[in-house]
Amino acid sequence: MDTGKACRAFLMVAAAFGGQDAGNALRIFRRDRYRHASPNSAQTESVVAGALGVRLAGPARYFGEIKDKPYIGDALRDIETADIARANRMLFLASWMGLIVFLLARVLLGMLMAGLALKLQPAALALPNLL
Repeated sequence: MDTGKACRAFLMVAAAFGGQDAGNALRIFRRDRYRHASPNSAQTESVVAGALGVRLAGPARYFGEIKDKPYIGDALRDIETADIARANRMLFLASWMGLIVFLLARVLLGMLMAGLALKLQPAALALPNLL
């Protein structure tokens, strides 16, 4: 499994705790994440389908021809217009969580690098004397 895709999916699962069914989101992700022709699409699509309790994807029409594709998720209820706003809220929350995680990682790495630079500073100052 690609780490980047998994990170996006797990951020979406975490976002599902903001009012959706996170347990079902994780279950459907584990089951359906590879049920799409696009290796990227089903990762987060399966999380959203599980979190909302709906079935997504399935047969699609391309250039007038029906392509039989597997469904993602379980039809625990009918899809409704409000699901667009629910999915958008999950995406918005996951985006903010990702931003916070990466900003914290940058700060922590910066602190580690600064500590390493302080430890190496005496050696760097002694280097000209050795030459």
